[in-house]
Amino acid sequence: MAITAAQVKELREATGAGMMDAKKALTETDGDFEAAVDWLRTKGLAKAAKKSGRTAAEGLVAVEVDGGKGVALEVNAETDFVAKNAEFQEMVGKFAKAAAGVDDVEALKAVEIDGKRVEDVLTDKIATIGENMSIRRMAKIEGETVASYVHNAAAGGMGKIGVLVAMTGGDEALGKQVAMHIAAVNPAALSEADMDPAIVEKEKQVQMDIARESGKPEQVIEKMIEGRMKKFVAESTLLNQQFVVNPDLTVGEAAKEAGATITGFVRLEVGEGIEKKEEDFAAEVAKAAQG
Repeated sequence: MAITAAQVKELREATGAGMMDAKKALTETDGDFEAAVDWLRTKGLAKAAKKSGRTAAEGLVAVEVDGGKGVALEVNAETDFVAKNAEFQEMVGKFAKAAAGVDDVEALKAVEIDGKRVEDVLTDKIATIGENMSIRRMAKIEGETVASYVHNAAAGGMGKIGVLVAMTGGDEALGKQVAMHIAAVNPAALSEADMDPAIVEKEKQVQMDIARESGKPEQVIEKMIEGRMKKFVAESTLLNQQFVVNPDLTVGEAAKEAGATITGFVRLEVGEGIEKKEEDFAAEVAKAAQG
């Protein structure tokens, strides 16, 4: 029996399944709509797809380091409870190892693990655990030495914040201290040269507006802005920040004393930038009571 585009569209809208999955379901069931829905459900595809609209802002960041190369990967779920699930942790660990060999998330989804594509492994896990999940982002770094640190670790090499630091010279102990500093302070960039010009300009405009409110002469304001921007850059860039391990030194000075040069860093925090839906529990209960 020939399957029409309209039938595929109707099934997709009803179940949220992908186009190819919907077409296969209809083919397997000779175009029987209800049977196709059941086919998708038995495969876990409809169940997984229906959850895809729910906000996944929890989860884990995993870090993987091999010599002078490191990768950090964020995999999200809906609740922190799932982040503590051993099955989820095992899956994230495998994904992180696979991520070391690719350049981006889309390429990672196509990698095969134990005979299955990463994308399909994730879909299966959504169906079995019962929460929406997503591979959100990954970042890679290279250097003579790459050190890592995981904050709020849930298992080996994975937690709420994952940091990688690339250096030349120095040792692993220094690298870990710098990584811990980055986890705590969250610098915007390595140095002033690495800062986003748009962010710098925006801050400058804000500071100018604040200074002009004082009514001081323009030449005085220029001096005020110069000082404030110098402070802003110092507080925003890793090499110029006061080192949490030894506040008498900047991170750059501490690295220099240890014979090291920090060449880059990566910091991923679970759910960073995701707008979480605030649930009104009282309203939810009232709605349920009304049937």
